[in-house]
Amino acid sequence: MSFYKTTLGAVMGLTLSAAAVSAQEITMNVGFGAPEDSLYGRFGAIFEELTEEYTGGTVDVRLRCCNQVSTEDEGFRAMQLGTVDGFFITANNVSPHWPLMDVTVLPYIFQNTDHLARVVDGEVGDFIRAQLLEDTGVHLLSFGPALYRDFYNSVRPVNTMADMDGLKIRTPNNAVMLATFEAFGANPVPLAWSETPTALQTGTVDGGDNGTAFIRDMSFYEFMPNLVILEHFVSMAPLFASSTFMDRLSDEQREQVMRAAIDAGNQFSEEVRTETEEVRQWLVTEGGMTRTDPDRADFIAAAQTVQQSVAAERGQEFVDLVNMINAAAE
Repeated sequence: MSFYKTTLGAVMGLTLSAAAVSAQEITMNVGFGAPEDSLYGRFGAIFEELTEEYTGGTVDVRLRCCNQVSTEDEGFRAMQLGTVDGFFITANNVSPHWPLMDVTVLPYIFQNTDHLARVVDGEVGDFIRAQLLEDTGVHLLSFGPALYRDFYNSVRPVNTMADMDGLKIRTPNNAVMLATFEAFGANPVPLAWSETPTALQTGTVDGGDNGTAFIRDMSFYEFMPNLVILEHFVSMAPLFASSTFMDRLSDEQREQVMRAAIDAGNQFSEEVRTETEEVRQWLVTEGGMTRTDPDRADFIAAAQTVQQSVAAERGQEFVDLVNMINAAAE
């Protein structure tokens, strides 16, 4: 064998070896602010497993809980700067960086789980991803699970919106939430969370709304006998990635990572829905609450007046997105 062929073979071997090592060394550090066993951590664990499966181990996801790489408030900006690979950020904490994300905090912007699925898995979801990337340089990999707020009160079961009339409802000091309960016919009372448990127990307020598990964990069922499944507000925990990280991937790896994120979101969403229903059942069977599932038509109609009012204040781009989401319900 000639010196040229020997040298060329050696160089090619080194090049291929270096490429293989490089592929194995692509690490994705994914941060979140909550503990490792939180919803973020559980979602992340599924994403980690699927990413490493789909990429054949060429992308190594490492979960960094508890603000190790950044705080949630700073995580989005860090991804824009390329100093953080990925982060789970509650949707409302994205809004300071991309105001259109505030659309997800509007009442009944997703009328039911089927509507939400049509949005996030369809043309509107694609539009949101593309617009976010264009405006901020950050990739939205998965919208994540939907976490709904359940309503409870100490006065009466709620079977129709008319049953909300006059109820004193604790709300955070949030303009959208206050306007929503006013539209429902209730009397919203803005209270700090620290004051809320006592206000509920003493009758200063008649009820409130929280995540389903929180109602159980705070033992509200002991003095709030009426559980009402409204699902009027939804919280989302999307997974984002920086362009700096995504640009390090091959086209194939990028597709595999995005597929892993979507599949992880779908899988975890199903787990969360099952667990939410199990907690609701516990609140009735063990907690002694009376459950009602009112027809939502009147609630949705009232909420849409709030949607349009808020959207009009935000500008035409926001109005257009609200209308796109509402159209997906039809």
